[in-house]
Amino acid sequence: MSLNPPTTHREFSGLPGAIGITLGLPTLITFFALITNQTYSIQGINLDINAVLNQLPNSTEGWIALCFDKQCWLAYLAWFGILVALDFILPGTAAQGVELRDGSKLNYKINGPAVSSVFVAVLLARAWQVKGYFLPELQFVYDHQLELTLVTTIFSMLLAVFVYVCSFIPLTKPNGKGTHERILSVNGNTRNPIYDWFIGRELNPRIGTWDIKLFCELRPGMLLWLLINLSCVHQQYHQLGKVTDSLILVNLLQAFYIFDGVLNENGLLTMIDVTTDGFGFMLSFGDLAWVPWAYSLQSRYLSCPGNEIELGWTNLSLIVLVKVVGFYIFRSANKQKSDFRSGKLDHLKSIQTKTGSKLLIDGWWGLSQHINYFGDWLIGWSWCLPTGFQTPLTYFYVIYFGTLLLHRQIRDETKCRGKYGKDWEKYEKLVPYKIIPYIY
Repeated sequence: MSLNPPTTHREFSGLPGAIGITLGLPTLITFFALITNQTYSIQGINLDINAVLNQLPNSTEGWIALCFDKQCWLAYLAWFGILVALDFILPGTAAQGVELRDGSKLNYKINGPAVSSVFVAVLLARAWQVKGYFLPELQFVYDHQLELTLVTTIFSMLLAVFVYVCSFIPLTKPNGKGTHERILSVNGNTRNPIYDWFIGRELNPRIGTWDIKLFCELRPGMLLWLLINLSCVHQQYHQLGKVTDSLILVNLLQAFYIFDGVLNENGLLTMIDVTTDGFGFMLSFGDLAWVPWAYSLQSRYLSCPGNEIELGWTNLSLIVLVKVVGFYIFRSANKQKSDFRSGKLDHLKSIQTKTGSKLLIDGWWGLSQHINYFGDWLIGWSWCLPTGFQTPLTYFYVIYFGTLLLHRQIRDETKCRGKYGKDWEKYEKLVPYKIIPYIY
């Protein structure tokens, strides 16, 4: 059997879908930057297209200046480079990934807690150092949202080109004698350069021991998301002399999510992004540009003049409750599955399959096949609800994320149907709901 068999199934409707996403999503986050700023702020369902488009250059030279703003490129390259350096320098714990097709396991250094500690320490030191709590760095991020959106998009494209080209270069064997094939993604070996560049040709692109995919998953984009949110708080404080409770709540809820992800970095090693998906434009853009600029939409909206919202204690409490319930379902369901796989919960009901593995049908996992997705979706609702109901724009995240979870569920179902056969049919009868108990 070949180490890298040709890809037979193409995700996202193949090449047309890959091209559509490559062009569409960068356009969408650019649109977000144009409708949530000090010049133009969408309110309600009205959208003045001319006012939005007037913010864009009307010449080739203007577009070049916007896309390749020297200050923004230097700032982002410094940001990315410093995080890479911290990844190398700071201590961490050793961990192994899942077994690969050649029987090997990759070694990882998990140092999310150390990186997070340094990041927070630097922010606090800067806040203590400056007068009037005015941080030029945060103001720079807020004032250059459009330029930085374009910079991160272009950078993610270039990084995808780099890893795609490198995927054709054989690796040197550990003993230094000869070379061997790189392990490619099961989805990215179609031999169509555009599609493979988009979906990711190589499974785990690395420079030496530095894993590019794991680094990008939780560092530059996630922490930039936090900086963008803080820049919105910074802007509102210096504009109004105070910060609204809605903006504070969004910042706190999303900061919790960000640090929870970074501090639990080890959990990524068994997730589909790391174990199955290649690293191409889809993940590169998703990690570096989409996450910070799409997920910060609520903060950016609330920081615009005229969009300030005071929730009051009752609404604050209800939204926090949605977050707590969602997080509890998400975390406890994942822990239950992990404990079951490690043999700690043998008393829970399950189906023994012909493959030798078991399908859990009890506890959280008796309620729906992907109960953790439901918890994760509730978390997303807690981020959107603080924006009120002035515009559907700020609910984009729960619509997008719900669609993404649905796609993952269908993808997983197709995989499991092929793997378990009639055992899966039996499982579906015992656990009929896909994500939301008693609804779907």
